[in-house]
This record gives sequence, C-alpha cells and structure tokens, in this order.
Amino acid sequence: MILFPAIDLKDGLCVRLLRGDMDQATIFNPDPVQQAQEFQAAGFEWLHLVDLNGAIEGKPVNADTVAKVVSSVDMPVQLGGGIRNREILDHWIDIGVSRIVLGTAALSDPDFVSQACADHRGKIVIAIDARDGKVAVEGWTKDSGVRVLDLALRFEDSGAAAILYTDINRDGAMGGVNVEATVDLAFALTTPVIASGGVSSLNDLKELKEKSEAGIEGVICGRALYDGRIEPEKAIALLRGDEVQDVAQC
Repeated sequence: MILFPAIDLKDGLCVRLLRGDMDQATIFNPDPVQQAQEFQAAGFEWLHLVDLNGAIEGKPVNADTVAKVVSSVDMPVQLGGGIRNREILDHWIDIGVSRIVLGTAALSDPDFVSQACADHRGKIVIAIDARDGKVAVEGWTKDSGVRVLDLALRFEDSGAAAILYTDINRDGAMGGVNVEATVDLAFALTTPVIASGGVSSLNDLKELKEKSEAGIEGVICGRALYDGRIEPEKAIALLRGDEVQDVAQC
C-alpha cells in the first residue's frame, strides 16, 4: 500500500482543515515547497497536493505554488482542486503532475472526466468525498444527494487509476478512518480505492493494510503526520509489509 502525505494549500500556505471547513484551518508550514522536500527526504514515494481555494472557486488559485512544489521534488505528485476543464488538466500533466484528481467534475461534467480517463489512462483519480454516505462537491460546500457507490460505478470501466474516497466527517478530526465504508466500496469495484479522512495512528494504517486485498491501493494522511502522531519511517515500513513492533502503543 502507498502512503500519500498530504499538502493542502490555502492562500499559498500548507494547512489542514477540520471536516473541510475553510474557516477552521491550521497552518502547519508557511512554505509548501519546504514541506514537500521534507516529505521526500522522509522516504515517501508519492505526494498528494490539493488546491483548496481552487476546489471552491472552480479554477486554479494556488497555481504558482503548485508549480513550485512539483518542480522541487522528484517523487510523483497527485494533484486536485479546481481542475474542471481539459485545458487546465493538460497544463498540469505537461508540467509534470503524475496524477490528476477530479472530484466535482465527475458529477457536473462526467463526459469530460470519462474522456480524460480514456486519453490519460492511469493518470486520472476520481475523488468521491462523502458526508453521511452522499457525495459532496465544490470543495465539500454542497451536498449532491448522489450515493457514493452510484457515482463510483459510473466510472468503473473508464480507465481511472483509482477512486479516492474521503469521509468528510472524519477528515482532520483525528477520530480514525472509516475502514468499513472504505472496504465496502473497494469490494464493490474493480478500480483500486485510496482511503482518506481521519487517519490518526499506526493502528488505523494497520487496519487498512489488513484489508488491502479488498482493493485498497493506498491511504492519504495529513494532520497525524504534521503533529507527530504518526512517524513516517514506521508508517512507510508498516504499509510496505515490514514488521513494526510497537503499533499497539501508537
């Protein structure tokens, strides 16, 4: 399994939100480039990058910062937030982004998403952000009323690299990942699933790792890495399959 450290960008700063609320942002590093380089030095193999302002405004807002982060590291970058048309998508791929995360567009413009998956096979991740089992869009500010599984199945044969599933109510709350819902979704799909939202300890990672055969490709982790609850070396070793002796104490 892949552990994706997250850098969420708000007004050019590296922050973490509580349950997706832009008014409850904690600044963890004013220099996202430095943070990305620290994650690379820690041994992470991927970086998950989100333009939070862009997700709400429907267009890139932290574009200059994103470009600097992408050019500053050698590891592949997975980018989401405000990518709603082909021109923006192609621009990010052209400058070296390895995977594009499309969320709101999956509902608002499914033809665009399907075509993107077909043209860039293995490079498109479809983000499904859920609140109480229903998909939320536009930076988690609006509920669509669409069930998570119904949306995921629309793109089952599209060629998407993965489905990124986030439980909004757990995101940034440090209450533990919604393993049951993530596993249920993974079992129902052939497309790999990436878990997100609420990861707070090595035990959360261990539980996901034990269920990885359901089709869980990886997990995104943010606040727990920033505040030291999860040590990168131990987490990476655990998901790689190495023995980690003191998981129960973490």
